[in-house]
Amino acid sequence: MARMYYDADANLDLLAKKTIAIVGYGSQGHAHALNLKDSGMNVVVGLYPGSKSAAKATEAGLTVHPVDQAAAAADFIMILLPDEVQKIVYKEQIEPNLTAGKVLAFAHGFNIHFGQVVPPADVDVVMVAPKGPGHLVRRTYEQGEGVPSLFAIYQDASGQARDRAMAYAKGIGGTRAGILETTFREETETDLFGEQVVLCGGLSALIKAGFETLVAAGYQPELAYFECLHEVKLIVDLVVEGGLAKMRDSISNTAEYGDLTRGPRIVTDQTRAEMRKILSEIQSGQFAREFVLENQSGKPGFTSMRRQEAEHPIEEVGKDLRAMFSWLKKQA
Repeated sequence: MARMYYDADANLDLLAKKTIAIVGYGSQGHAHALNLKDSGMNVVVGLYPGSKSAAKATEAGLTVHPVDQAAAAADFIMILLPDEVQKIVYKEQIEPNLTAGKVLAFAHGFNIHFGQVVPPADVDVVMVAPKGPGHLVRRTYEQGEGVPSLFAIYQDASGQARDRAMAYAKGIGGTRAGILETTFREETETDLFGEQVVLCGGLSALIKAGFETLVAAGYQPELAYFECLHEVKLIVDLVVEGGLAKMRDSISNTAEYGDLTRGPRIVTDQTRAEMRKILSEIQSGQFAREFVLENQSGKPGFTSMRRQEAEHPIEEVGKDLRAMFSWLKKQA
């Protein structure tokens, strides 16, 4: 069983007199910056001139600098930008300001593992990756809790890289929930695989296929939406709370019998073979190359696929139905 590390295992004093630059102020960026500030750290935010996020960060009491100035002033630089823009920002704004002994940090291993960012040998390169969206990282911290996180060391120039990464994880609240050590390769490949095969790719394809099958058979689209999309959350919440066992314990016997007997007919040996193929494309760098080239060419395929998906009947039906949910209006 892998070991989890907690508050007592990490020493925040290691970052006490350091300046931490958070590059980017999106979902993860705002959470990391505010949590570190509330943990007593000296935090600056690096943003490009004219960034819409600058006002939000300033209002939250944070100091905002252009990225190059933030990188120059910082001892610890955490890059929280979309994967596809990290390379150019790193090359132009961060790399010229990296001096020996600094720490370069990431929340996902993509750019390091696939060679898009190649750091100098005299800096520490680490990863601290909360396993939850930014708003959750922030909210749980404010409640005195945290989100479980992964950490990894790619390059230990100072001899202190591991302790520094753990201290950072403590500063954002990760050690309250537990942090798990991994490698850049393992985090990157499992993260991409999970997104593509289960969480995003697999799930959205399954939902749409179920919806289309019912509608094609003449059932009302609204019922198809409820049965194939809306109720996914109820099931997933049970799975997250207590594994597949809790979910099966909570559903009807009819549903459980259908699950056990029909589920394996949906995820077949052919599906598993395709999963292995997708994993090998991730491991070989084929997916990374495809994604990098897509972005370099101005995202034509990506844009077209996004547009097609937005026009899927499930989106129209869902929009109309959600507008009628009184309980959703209360949450808004």
